[in-house]
Amino acid sequence: MPGVISSVHPNSLAARLGLRPGDELLSINGHPLRDVIDVQFYGAQEQLTLRVRRGGEDQTLRARRRYDEPLGLEFARPTFDTDIRRCDNRCEFCFVHQIPPGLRPSLYIKDDDYRHSFLFGNYITLTNLTEEDWRRIGEQHLSPLYVSVHATDPDLRRQMLGNPRAPDVMEGLRRLARMGIEVHTQLVLVPGRNDGPHLDRSIGDLAELYPSVRSVSVVPVGLTKYHRGSCRPYTREEMRGVWEQVTAWQQRLYRRLGVRFVYLSDEWMLCLGEEIPPRAAYDGLDLRENGVGLVRALLDTWPRLRRSLARYGGPQTWATGGLFAPHLEELARDFTNRTGIPVQVVSVPNRFFGETVTVAGLLTGQDVLAVLRERLPEGTVVLPAVMFRGPEGQALDEMRREDLEKALGRPVVLAG
Repeated sequence: MPGVISSVHPNSLAARLGLRPGDELLSINGHPLRDVIDVQFYGAQEQLTLRVRRGGEDQTLRARRRYDEPLGLEFARPTFDTDIRRCDNRCEFCFVHQIPPGLRPSLYIKDDDYRHSFLFGNYITLTNLTEEDWRRIGEQHLSPLYVSVHATDPDLRRQMLGNPRAPDVMEGLRRLARMGIEVHTQLVLVPGRNDGPHLDRSIGDLAELYPSVRSVSVVPVGLTKYHRGSCRPYTREEMRGVWEQVTAWQQRLYRRLGVRFVYLSDEWMLCLGEEIPPRAAYDGLDLRENGVGLVRALLDTWPRLRRSLARYGGPQTWATGGLFAPHLEELARDFTNRTGIPVQVVSVPNRFFGETVTVAGLLTGQDVLAVLRERLPEGTVVLPAVMFRGPEGQALDEMRREDLEKALGRPVVLAG
């Protein structure tokens, strides 16, 4: 299938050739195109022959790329040939199975597509790759990739994935290492399942593949009120045990590898009241999409954010999830001391997913609205930008910043 062009960047080769939105790109230098990765790969050559369909008619365009000139195309969807590759695992803790009906369709897609891993940093399991997929990963050097491991013990991993046919993940990771592909991995921990000695084995096994396996993110299982399995959240005492176990590994691996290699997501430190690690503790990696280092990034940019918020004057109401609320109180005191602007911090319980869900990124507009209407917010309302990551800036329940602003009768700005 062709790639439908959605936009053409000015000052690009595509603009010079007269391409426009709605055109369909069929091939580059004779190569049919499966997705935007093919466009990037085959479109990187100096001499280009593009076959394009416009209004049902095919035409051939030829050009020589100028030095450092971008191709300059964006597409209606990243994959052209097929829909996104779906996950064939049945993890008991899968978040997609824990959300209620009625939300936007994209939230119910269980993707496990290596192409989206390369393009967007989505985590995949390596359980559905064909030999053609493996050849392509090596040929086009699709690096880095992001892999959900959960456990390196093959039998335990199959149990956690709910997939008795899942291949040995270590064999897959070794194959990627031989190709020169960098991999970032994650371990979603479930109490009593893959922690304790299983966690030791997983970290030790993965460290043997450094630097091909570049990082391990350790994340606690997230459970909503719609969870119907036997998983449960961590207790504070259990979280302390994981924190001590992982920090001990970090110390050993830093001496051996020169990096900490394994990184705890922010929930562990926030729940335990532990100090947020300095920027250097993340070894130059950006793992924020996996919940690792989000708070550190905010603290590092706080002086700039403080100046930005001060421009709105006062008073202000800052809302966030329960997990980060105590730390936001500290920032609010600093803000008021430096600017004289009073701030009310509001912790929003997550009634939509259940109050065991405390992260700001899973807050809904309706929960924020319900709480703020009770609190009568003063002045400007400041909400976490991470709430509004859906299409056109939607929250998980489709509400937008503008909707909340209208409903509250207060200016609403996003921060973070």
